[in-house]
Amino acid sequence: MSTPGRPSTSERPSTPDRPGGADADGLLAEQLLRLTRRLHRIQKRHLEPVGITPAQSRLLRTVAHFGEPPRMADLAARLEVVPRAVTSLVDGLEAGDRVRRVPDPSNRRVVRIELTDAGRATLRELRSARRAAAEDILAPLTVEQREVLEGLLSALVDPGPERGC
Repeated sequence: MSTPGRPSTSERPSTPDRPGGADADGLLAEQLLRLTRRLHRIQKRHLEPVGITPAQSRLLRTVAHFGEPPRMADLAARLEVVPRAVTSLVDGLEAGDRVRRVPDPSNRRVVRIELTDAGRATLRELRSARRAAAEDILAPLTVEQREVLEGLLSALVDPGPERGC
């Protein structure tokens, strides 16, 4: 996307001090990866007092978004992980009394995962931890820069059917 009066990266000529085209895209990709790692470290630091890992946090939030307690297979599909990974996460959350395994009322062979009261309380703590982590990472940006970043990230996260992979 080009800014008025400024050519897009692909339109800018390459110079020794300012690479263009693929080199600039490679640099941008590296910056995004560095930012992702930094965000992960900050999020992990904020989750430590809650006593939960980022992966467990994601699973807990996913369970909460289902209308009824999901099956393990539903969670694996939604999280795009293998079922064994979900089993390990559920084991950890169950040990902390944040979720429990319950039989499916229509098929006793199926196990569903439901939040406990402690799990719902943890979700409230997670919201606060995520806000604090976001504030840490976004602190250098002005309100206007945050709005621009939100738009750019939305375009990258949900590129639409014609550009998606």
